[in-house]
Amino acid sequence: MSELIDKLINRLEGDLNLAPGALPGSAPQSNQDTDEAKAKTKLEAKERKKAAGVAKAKAQSKKAVVVEFDPELPAICHIEFKVGVITKVWKHPEADKLWCEEIDCGEEAVRQISSGLVPHYNEAGMLGRRLLVVANLKAKNLKGFKSHGMVLCAASANEDGSEKVQFVEPPVGAPLGEVIQYEGLPPTKPQSAAQVLKKKLFEAAVPDLATNEKYEGTWKGHVFMTTAGPCKCIDIALGAMR
Repeated sequence: MSELIDKLINRLEGDLNLAPGALPGSAPQSNQDTDEAKAKTKLEAKERKKAAGVAKAKAQSKKAVVVEFDPELPAICHIEFKVGVITKVWKHPEADKLWCEEIDCGEEAVRQISSGLVPHYNEAGMLGRRLLVVANLKAKNLKGFKSHGMVLCAASANEDGSEKVQFVEPPVGAPLGEVIQYEGLPPTKPQSAAQVLKKKLFEAAVPDLATNEKYEGTWKGHVFMTTAGPCKCIDIALGAMR
């Protein structure tokens, strides 16, 4: 009879997903089982503490680093252009000319950006495209889609009066997240998005953005550079960049 009772208790503990010995009358856990359970609980607590520490460190690293504004630097040196790649793209549900993109800029999370490029690129031409992202702009709501930055393109007029638009692309080998420097200018000191907006730094830089005869992106003739070489479009020379 006792064996039958023990079997019934064991079956009930299994059905209820209880540890052996949890029900009255059942065989108690061995000291070894108890020690293993305690060790497991201690290890889990240690892992949770470690994970919390990592999360705290990441949160602290994400805090904006305050870079002192240097009025002697050209406006372009306060703008942060980053190397990125489009990992996902879809049509904006409320705007015919807007693509919505997820762009990997080597950051902790992908950026969501919306671009008015439907007239110039199809989905295949967007997906997987390596490009430059203006990374320190205030996020904007574009027809209900929050856009965290913008992509850089060159533009010119075709003979028929239509507009020709091409991405300004980093060279193969430029790592994701690399911040663009400018040939012949001091190292960049990107400002926060709030400072860029307040001081209208992007607006100050835009009029002098253009491609040169080699199709390279420039600011007042200073070439956009990565560690792998210059950034350029396919074949737009002396075109405005925006």
